[in-house]
Amino acid sequence: MSSIRDAAVAGSFYPRDARELSRQVRKFLDAAPTGVGVPKAIIAPHAGYVYSGPVAGSAYANIVALRERVTRVVLLGPAHRVWVRGIAASTKASFRTPLGGVALDQGRIRGLVSELPYVQFCDEAHADEHSLEVHLPFLQETLERFTLLPFAVGDATAEQVETVLERLWGGAETLIVVSSDLSHFHDYATARRLDRATSDAIEQLDPDRIEFEHACGRVPVSGLLRIAAQRRLQASTVDLRNSGDTAGPHDQVVGYGAYLFREPGGSRAHRE
Repeated sequence: MSSIRDAAVAGSFYPRDARELSRQVRKFLDAAPTGVGVPKAIIAPHAGYVYSGPVAGSAYANIVALRERVTRVVLLGPAHRVWVRGIAASTKASFRTPLGGVALDQGRIRGLVSELPYVQFCDEAHADEHSLEVHLPFLQETLERFTLLPFAVGDATAEQVETVLERLWGGAETLIVVSSDLSHFHDYATARRLDRATSDAIEQLDPDRIEFEHACGRVPVSGLLRIAAQRRLQASTVDLRNSGDTAGPHDQVVGYGAYLFREPGGSRAHRE
């Protein structure tokens, strides 16, 4: 069995050609506003790049300043393809995209699996999962050298996600990334209203106001909000759009938001 998890959605969610992929990601990053603060954690969307790439770029453009500081990324997203009891880890040594491979921190992953009964190895949950994969090219373009701890969140609780994040929080070397889209398949006006309310809840670190229909990654988002409140992080929305703004019609849209979480004492953010 291969020790590498190969790209599953290259050529569909994002370009298969490495040069075109790098060019596209750089375009998203260059178009995004910066100077809104240095984050400890981000939330960014996971749809095809033609739809959500510009919004994801708005989050990732703000971690370029961490290029040489961050050496470890904890990445959590919802499991779409395989039903998962709890939180799924991977046994693979690396995850590959057209831009190359990213090594997994298997020592820390195996330690977490042994410590927490609801964190289990399940390579099937990762094999075709796009919610994690689409973030990797952004990380590869913005960070210098890093190891990855990827988790597909299934039938789990926000409290369980919070515990995982607490165990892996680390210091300045660790970036937390939560993958989530927002509302799905409402008309444009309804989506804007729902997604604004979700963004307000995220900014106020209030997971109780976020229901499943508000964000497909509600559980990992809620876990992040719980630990962010505990650690007194400041959250800000840096981008809020939907597929009707980027590449689709207005009758049934999917919402996308980009959010930064800064530790106390970090530079003050503003909303564009």
